[in-house]
Amino acid sequence: MSSLKEDALQYHASGRKGKIQVVPTKPHRTQRDLSLAYSPGVAEPCLEIHKDPEDAYKYTAKGNLVGVISNGTAVLGLGDIGAVAGKPVMEGKGLLFKIFADIDVFDIEVDQTNIDDFIKTVKAISPTFGGINLEDIKAPECFEIENRLKAELDIPVMHDDQHGTAIISGAGLLNALEIIDKDIKDIKLFVSGAGAAACACTRMYIQLGVNPDNIVMTDVNGVLTKDRTDLSVVNKEFAIDNGITTMDEGIKNADVFLGLSAAGVLKPHMLKTMAKDPIVFAMANPTPEISYEEAVATRKDIIMATGRSDYPNQINNVLGFPYIFRGALDVRATAINEEMKMAAVYAIAELAKEPVPDMVKKAYNKENMSYGKEYVVPTPLDPRLIERVPAAIAKAAMKTGVARKQITDWEAYKEELLERMGTDHAIMRGLTAKAKSNPKRVVFSDALNVNVLQAARIVKDEGIAIPILVGVTRKINDLAIENNIDISDFKIIDNTDDCDDVKAQKAKYAQLVFKKRERDGVSMIGADRLMDDKNYFGAAMVESGDVDAMISGVNSPYADVIRPALQIVGKRDDVNKIAGMYMLRTKKGPYFFADTSINKQPTAEELVDISLLTKEKVEEFGVKPVMAMLSCSNFGSVSGGLSSKARKAVSILHKQYPEVVIDGEMQANFALNKELRMDRFPFSKLDDKDVNTLIFPDLASGNITYKTMQEIGSTEAIGPIVMGLKKPVHVLQLSSSVREIVDMTTMAVVDAQTIEN
Repeated sequence: MSSLKEDALQYHASGRKGKIQVVPTKPHRTQRDLSLAYSPGVAEPCLEIHKDPEDAYKYTAKGNLVGVISNGTAVLGLGDIGAVAGKPVMEGKGLLFKIFADIDVFDIEVDQTNIDDFIKTVKAISPTFGGINLEDIKAPECFEIENRLKAELDIPVMHDDQHGTAIISGAGLLNALEIIDKDIKDIKLFVSGAGAAACACTRMYIQLGVNPDNIVMTDVNGVLTKDRTDLSVVNKEFAIDNGITTMDEGIKNADVFLGLSAAGVLKPHMLKTMAKDPIVFAMANPTPEISYEEAVATRKDIIMATGRSDYPNQINNVLGFPYIFRGALDVRATAINEEMKMAAVYAIAELAKEPVPDMVKKAYNKENMSYGKEYVVPTPLDPRLIERVPAAIAKAAMKTGVARKQITDWEAYKEELLERMGTDHAIMRGLTAKAKSNPKRVVFSDALNVNVLQAARIVKDEGIAIPILVGVTRKINDLAIENNIDISDFKIIDNTDDCDDVKAQKAKYAQLVFKKRERDGVSMIGADRLMDDKNYFGAAMVESGDVDAMISGVNSPYADVIRPALQIVGKRDDVNKIAGMYMLRTKKGPYFFADTSINKQPTAEELVDISLLTKEKVEEFGVKPVMAMLSCSNFGSVSGGLSSKARKAVSILHKQYPEVVIDGEMQANFALNKELRMDRFPFSKLDDKDVNTLIFPDLASGNITYKTMQEIGSTEAIGPIVMGLKKPVHVLQLSSSVREIVDMTTMAVVDAQTIEN
């Protein structure tokens, strides 16, 4: 057996068999829970639904439940293998619905090939579902099945094999044509394949603007011509009588090749005869109509897409169906109509034009991914799909009158969609909204970095901040052009420039630095020289009031950023020591770690300062801090060293700051497991509270812990958040992603607002 075969079989058979399961959503531990879940309590919602069937959406899972239904007559590239053999595919579809859009699925395999009987079966079970995804049903039967079910049911029905491929490839076609500057009304389209997906795609392309007279379609028996007597009703729609009878004739001078047929159908000599800048969507699975390597070797000017994830431009239905059904379910749509499908096309197409999230680049191991010939559609792992496509679908459903539920607060709906994905984004959403209410000027003194430029573009576009870039103008512009980032509306200050304006600015800042540091050994000449350093220059901008905050550190060691911040901006008058904190976003909610970046071996008194700064910052996030002072011991079980220092800090806090909710010293497991803590240490002042803030006894333990959680705990970390400076200067990690830079910029803006107020 091949390695892939072994791995696939082991994957499906190991542990709990299959890929999906049913999970209870209500309490069920006590007898009362069970009496509410079943008899006698369950009678009450039954009676309410009997009075008003719409209440099924209120009292049952119907509104978030899709039936993935198949008879197994056209399974993937396997053909007619039967209903039960197709079950792994239907379970897989259910898994994708869940992980990408939080939609629950029952997969239903119907052992029935008769059209009438299949339709009768689906109609009979349809009250169970909020929507039906037809899957892997062969043509031409699939056309009649879908059309009749759409007409006879009042819930969304979609045959994804047809429309999913059409929607995603349609988005790709629009973008590919835009990139090569061709008008869709003028192009010539050659279609290899005449099955369900090929016909649906061709219809979609006609809706998008392709002239039907410019289309040639073929099946296994050749070109679809009007004199053929073997064509189905659907295929006759695409039959021609213009004299073209062979594939070689049909593909000559074609602008677009759409392949939904079989491996190897498109030969290199045929590709050579296509028009300039040919677009080839070779989507036969698992082997395309022409291999990617052969295609790009034959035509250097090609835009090539396949259904495979190991090549650029993957036309993958998962970009569509989870989000299409999400939007349809959320407005209780009675159908998925053409307007909703078109809304999905345009939403997906537009998303591809935006900067690619860093997490996506990392997932595909590519540093440079941007709109262009090798990126005409988003990737399936793009986290923004969940907030873009469902909203577009819901709006189209409402506009066309098929929505039974109205959405009025679209920002709240976006938040609901994000929360469905399991990570707590509430704090950052709140901070973002606050930042947008009064955006501040933020200097990026590490501007010669693609992630910084992308983040600056995002915060500018979203109204979070007004970015100002520091660095060599020519290099910054070249980097932006290379990565397709528009910074034409940004202010760039080249602190190495000899122009009069920059000289005057540097002189102003040098005078400021000299006044602050003249008794610390800094001469006026030395202050002048410091202005050639981008981080000293940026810190001076903040202190002078020319900007409101500074972000740096992506290209600079931490010490090289924090040093000028301390020397020029300085710590607050009420603070003895500045400190660093990380916020970790987890499925259990946010956790706050301090100190993770500044103080190597803090004293007990400094741990008190760190705790007070952390309490203040956590409260600014709208969270009530419940704090644990960590150590390797519990309440005196070990004497000396870090334990004694932590114990002394807690004692000071309890005596001098009784309002601070903190206890320790304690080990991390007792801090985070309240049942364990209450059982072993019932005297703890934390009582039954859930700890959300951890104070570490030294820099090493804090730094190691957050980085470990970040790497193996599927945890997002935001920071380091510098606490205690007079004005906001935040120092990024060397490996900061675009998202992390945006988050830190948002925090810097909110910090600046707080100082202003």
